[in-house]
Amino acid sequence: MLQTVSDWLWWERLWLPGNLSWSDLEDNEGRVYAKGSHLYAVVPCALCLLLVRYLFERFVATPLANIWGIRDRVRLRAEQNPILESFFCSKARVPSQADVSALCKKTSWPEGRVHVWFRRRRNQERPGLRKRFGEASWRCVFYFFAFVYGVFALYDKPWLYNLKEVWAGFPKQSMLTSQYWYYLLEMGFYLSLLLSLTFDVKRKDFKEQVIHHIATLTLLTFSWISNYIRVGTLVMAVHDSADILLEGAKVINYAKWHKTANAMFVVFTFLFMLTRLVIFPFWLIHCTWVFPVLLFPPFFGYYFFNVMLCVLQILHFYWAVLISRMLYKCLFSKLEGDDRSDEEEDDSDSPKETNHKLSHKNGPGARGRATGH
Repeated sequence: MLQTVSDWLWWERLWLPGNLSWSDLEDNEGRVYAKGSHLYAVVPCALCLLLVRYLFERFVATPLANIWGIRDRVRLRAEQNPILESFFCSKARVPSQADVSALCKKTSWPEGRVHVWFRRRRNQERPGLRKRFGEASWRCVFYFFAFVYGVFALYDKPWLYNLKEVWAGFPKQSMLTSQYWYYLLEMGFYLSLLLSLTFDVKRKDFKEQVIHHIATLTLLTFSWISNYIRVGTLVMAVHDSADILLEGAKVINYAKWHKTANAMFVVFTFLFMLTRLVIFPFWLIHCTWVFPVLLFPPFFGYYFFNVMLCVLQILHFYWAVLISRMLYKCLFSKLEGDDRSDEEEDDSDSPKETNHKLSHKNGPGARGRATGH
């Protein structure tokens, strides 16, 4: 059965045009071709990047946060209550009105106090500002060095300036050492992000992030095995260019340099729209849809690769909407981090509950003073 699965998985018609076979991509005459076995190195690379990230956040980001005075918000902890804790852990973090009414009867607490307890309990599990700063710093540094390396790997290549050169001699295009390391680092990074999603700051677009990372890894894997390496390096460079500014703007904003962060975010928005909504669809996807069929008949891999690119493009449109909302906040108020993040809730007592506590704590006259009478 395993042999049958392997035969289907490596069926040549899935990966290569109809007139080619795997034997045509054997190393010979000084040419070295990309092979699926090369990708085994991605897993240890991802684990190494997770270790580097841990060291970076602990020994670089944390001291930098101390220097810039970045502190976590002081949170009020939820009172000890086994009934509410059990409900929170086993049933729902946000109870319905019916649930609140039932919990009020079980705990003999007023409704306002139960709502406050759940808000504080949810806030306890949200990551603090220093964690957000550390994550953004790490991504900013990686995207910066990845983009610089991508420029180094591409600046003297003819397919950077003439996209038709992407397919010159395809698929018999020898793999370059710079391309190997570029792919390995990028795939290792996205795999590390996928592995750390459950521990990272929770965002509103969590599912979209999972789809994005899986689609990216699938695209890079397919492009590597099918020798779509040239267009793959272009796609990676286009994506990294704007991400540097986004993460950099968040880092600067956490340090409370709001005007600088807003300026960086405006530049990021322009670059994102240019690279993701113009260059990516009208240059790169056009390159993968139109030029290949001039050289060979469409095959499964041709359609699969382009469909995955379109999945990424759909995600780009979704994020463009979120970024537009963030830009509005940036221009007309101030940027408070990442609009995708799960924001903290007000954990103070409701006015009614505050008055209730004050009346019991300070005596009969306290309630009148609290309400202004």
